[in-house]
Amino acid sequence: MVVPEKEYALYKGDMLLAIGTAKELAKEFDVKVATIHFYKSPTYVNRTSAERGRRLVEV
Repeated sequence: MVVPEKEYALYKGDMLLAIGTAKELAKEFDVKVATIHFYKSPTYVNRTSAERGRRLVEV
C-alpha cells in the first residue's frame, strides 16, 4: 500500500504563499525539505513573530 505524501499550506502572516507537498514547497522556495519541516517546529515558532515568520500547516 502506498502512503500519499502530506499536503501543506505555507503562510507568512495572513497571506497564503503556497500549497503542496514538502518537496514541492522546497523546490518553489529554493530551500531544503528539512527547512520546510522546520517552519512548523515549536523552536521556529518561538524564534519568529507571527507576522514575519513563515508558518507551515498540514492540510
